[in-house]
Amino acid sequence: MYKFDNRIVLTLDAGGTNLVFSAMRGYENIVEPVTLPSNAKDLDLCLQTMVDGFTRIMEQLEEKPVAISFAFPGPADYEAGIIGGFLPNFPSFRDGVALGPFLRQKFDLPVYINNDGDLYAFGEAIGGILPEINDKLEKLGSAKRYKNLLGFTFGTGLGIGEVINGQLNIGNNSCVETFCLRNKRMPDVIAEEGAAIRAIIREYVNLVPDAPADLTPFDIFKIAEGDKEGDKEAARKAFAMFGEIAGDAIATAVTLTDSLVVIGGGITGAAKYIMPSLLDEMRSSLRTLGGEEVQRVQMRVFDLDNELEFAKFAMGDSRELKVYGSNDTVIYDPMKRTGVAITRVGASKAIMIGAYSYALSKIDSK
Repeated sequence: MYKFDNRIVLTLDAGGTNLVFSAMRGYENIVEPVTLPSNAKDLDLCLQTMVDGFTRIMEQLEEKPVAISFAFPGPADYEAGIIGGFLPNFPSFRDGVALGPFLRQKFDLPVYINNDGDLYAFGEAIGGILPEINDKLEKLGSAKRYKNLLGFTFGTGLGIGEVINGQLNIGNNSCVETFCLRNKRMPDVIAEEGAAIRAIIREYVNLVPDAPADLTPFDIFKIAEGDKEGDKEAARKAFAMFGEIAGDAIATAVTLTDSLVVIGGGITGAAKYIMPSLLDEMRSSLRTLGGEEVQRVQMRVFDLDNELEFAKFAMGDSRELKVYGSNDTVIYDPMKRTGVAITRVGASKAIMIGAYSYALSKIDSK
């Protein structure tokens, strides 16, 4: 949508340790990024660092940018640009900081701040997996096109973003979340406790009590691959548990939004150990009190990274249907279907595309 746009937007990758400033034109960075310490415990210093960082980026540009747009940890009132609440990585923001208005005054530019999960989903919908899938469907001769997308990020938490009819849904309170859904295995615990980096480590250690205390998910992946000493079966079970609990949360979200799903984040490097249980969970069934079986997700769920499954997804169950009382026919496809894919562009790039596209879409809508 904005891939070939010539306008420039300033961006920021806001981490608790470092702030990385850049500028985008189209979907590409056009300057050398500037990395500065976050100074997250000192509000005055942190805000001055943001001013310094964006100023240094603007000094590299030959023309004025049209906006500033980036993701920032919540809780927040993103629409108003106000950050506040319990932010472990930015403790000085807990009492509430009008970050958007502050930057708007400093640079005389519109400022758009969003949750990283939201921008991830929007980036995938605008310049990532969604256009790729729709293009592929067109080339295969399918009449089906998709407009709804859920973006999930697997990492230190279970992040989500939601795009409905091509529009980012930020909700009434900037609070579209699934991390706090019930955990399938422990119903009084949140889903994120089973679908985050810490869950993989915890599950492996539970299965292998004498495991080293400093294992990382990548270590456990290497154990699963047989490239590191350890219990290969336990490592694979740890990833499968993650997939089961994440799949349960995703199934609920898909049921409520009728969306395709894209997954990003570092943990997707272990997708071959996560996806089977995730898809099994989405394809599982429940029952009525009368004993009838009901599919957990009311659409057929396809693995969109599997070429054979994608072909079935594209084909559906199309057939000609005669129009009653005439010789005319119409094409009817009764198969309701959805699918899950792993990101192609990567979560970081998708977030940047989302930030860039969101800013321009807001500007263009005025």
